[in-house]
Amino acid sequence: METAMSDLFDEYPMLIFALEAFVALFLLVFIVLWTSSGKKKAARARSAEQSQQQKPR
Repeated sequence: METAMSDLFDEYPMLIFALEAFVALFLLVFIVLWTSSGKKKAARARSAEQSQQQKPR
């Protein structure tokens, strides 16, 4: 298996850079989606809290 990977990278030397770029892009999208979902949850919690306070008792 190790020889097959070595032969593959010898035949296509830019493949390792393409794989690295794909992983970096995936991480970027994951981090952006993760942080934006946290902001949405916090905004929903704040709006729910404000609506609870505005209801007359």
